Amino acid sequence: MSRAFVTGLKGTVLSADERAFLAEAAPWGLILFRRNVEDPDQLRRLTGDFREAVGWSAPVLVDQEGGRVQRLTAPHWRKYPSGRRLAGAAALAGDVTLVADVAHLIGDDLAAVGIDVDCAPCLDIATPDMTPAIGDRSYGERPDLVAAAGRAFADGLKAAGLLPVIKHVPGHGRARVDSHHELPVVEADLDSLAATDFMPFAALADLPAAMTAHLVYTAIDPDRPATQSPVVIEEIIRGRIGFDGLLFSDDLSMNALKGTIAERARATLAAGCDIALHCSGDMAEMVAVAAETPELVGKAAARAERALKGRAGSPHDDADGVLARLDAALAAYDATV
Repeated sequence: MSRAFVTGLKGTVLSADERAFLAEAAPWGLILFRRNVEDPDQLRRLTGDFREAVGWSAPVLVDQEGGRVQRLTAPHWRKYPSGRRLAGAAALAGDVTLVADVAHLIGDDLAAVGIDVDCAPCLDIATPDMTPAIGDRSYGERPDLVAAAGRAFADGLKAAGLLPVIKHVPGHGRARVDSHHELPVVEADLDSLAATDFMPFAALADLPAAMTAHLVYTAIDPDRPATQSPVVIEEIIRGRIGFDGLLFSDDLSMNALKGTIAERARATLAAGCDIALHCSGDMAEMVAVAAETPELVGKAAARAERALKGRAGSPHDDADGVLARLDAALAAYDATV
């Protein structure tokens, strides 16, 4: 039986200590970062060794959006454009399937090395003073266009057999500071949030997985960030937005959250997140998170099982054609900005 957390690892090979930890702590999944990636052969070994250690075909996650957030990158993998640039180029070219086709190729890259969950698309609405931590990861300022691009990206990942994770619910676009370093506070009223920030998540609420935002929304819960707020999770994410899929926290290691790693894990799961995400690869922290994390049971286990049933797909049948369309669309788009 797996525990309700996803762990990181320190490097590019599984150490003896990490192997023993995985076998004993039984995390539900693994998340990878650039520190874990050298080349395709190494990555296939690492994902295989992880699954061997936990004893089942456990999910392996990565953030592979394109642009600044791309853990598998050159020289072994193509560098893809940011969400804003991809959506803008597709719209200018009138190429209605380009976003989905590019996401399918990204999914193919991941599937080939044993990764089956992509923490994308990013459904945050762009605002004039938003933190650069979101920036061009956002598809744009209009909720309807963000929802359409996000849907296309998620569909492309699913066609490749990847589980998409929409983020950062219920919306990170109004944050003015980087939640990796400090806690953003959003003071917009509930009606404004519902009319903008929440809309793409509501439009894609049928998707099987989502990731929370480490933000305080003063109109909803002025005391706790969304990740650790039962009010935000139950009344907004599960209620108003209508999302009933598997809910991951954002990284527990981020400085927007207060307290020890153990306290952060406890508060996150108590608030209603199904899976606590811990990314640092620090063994002492990994042990502390595991100690606070129960087995994945009940509704959370059912959501996890439902999400993993969607991992079935096949490689795109015209990758060269997609890349040619992408290059042409980007050239035209870049000439206008």
